[in-house]
Amino acid sequence: MSAVVSGVGVVLPRAASAAELMAPGPVDAPLVEPKDLIGKKGLRYKDRATQLAYCAADAALRDAGLTNEGGLCVPARSVAVVASSNYGNLDTIVRAMDTITRETAAAGSPMDLPNASSNVVASSVAIRFGLRGPNLMLCNGATSGLDAVRWALTLLEGDRASQVLVLGVEPDNQAVRDFLGGARTIDGAAALVVEDDSSATERGVSPLATLGGCVRRSGLEVCLEELDGSSDDRPALWQVPDTAALEDGLLDGVPRYDVTALFGVASGALGVLQCAAAVGWFARGGAGPVYVTAGADADDASAGLSLREPVTV
Repeated sequence: MSAVVSGVGVVLPRAASAAELMAPGPVDAPLVEPKDLIGKKGLRYKDRATQLAYCAADAALRDAGLTNEGGLCVPARSVAVVASSNYGNLDTIVRAMDTITRETAAAGSPMDLPNASSNVVASSVAIRFGLRGPNLMLCNGATSGLDAVRWALTLLEGDRASQVLVLGVEPDNQAVRDFLGGARTIDGAAALVVEDDSSATERGVSPLATLGGCVRRSGLEVCLEELDGSSDDRPALWQVPDTAALEDGLLDGVPRYDVTALFGVASGALGVLQCAAAVGWFARGGAGPVYVTAGADADDASAGLSLREPVTV
């Protein structure tokens, strides 16, 4: 099986497409207003992360030709959802706990209850777009976004889905800023549609990128060595997890690109955002393997993935 990216959605203050991830807009770009992208219907009582995920999912599904004005164009059970976010509903949890501390659990808002579940993004997106395949939510730290892509590949290899919508989202709000010591997140979302190349061919869709080796190891250096060993070509670009945390000597001579330096803390959305940026690299004429990596501490898990320019179908 050869897996490809057949659709991308990017919803950020400084970028509205994969190509713009490689050439972002002005730093004072306004915040994304979900109602301006997908209308007001269905947004009431939904948290910021879910609203942003709706926008990215809508863009990616349309880009892949899975939806049109009439709705879903493929069987509902054939499309899975894998979402990643570490801070998605943190504001809801903080608000609920503050209410319980000041008063009682009975004083909490019934509208907050669905948003208090950690899988709210994945489940809400599936419900909104009628996607009835497997549904997974990952909230497991620095590698979460790339782990979501890895799980998408697993679902395809296991014939559990024909297409997988992969989402990465992190909202910016006071609860998240307090947790991060004042740092700001991307306040946006990225989405990929991943499927087998034969599925894309049957649907007449031209892939945007081809997914290569995917590894998860202890330590970034080991991860990179395994990625490098699985490719016949040196990478043309390295999407790094955080340039400030990287040691010298890793992939010497390979250009580095740090989406977090441009857009803010990506956390659980990082891997998905990096893959979207790789698609943007190809869209702007880039060629050759692109490595995306998450996790830089030698004692912690790191994940890596290689992408290549699309093959014409």
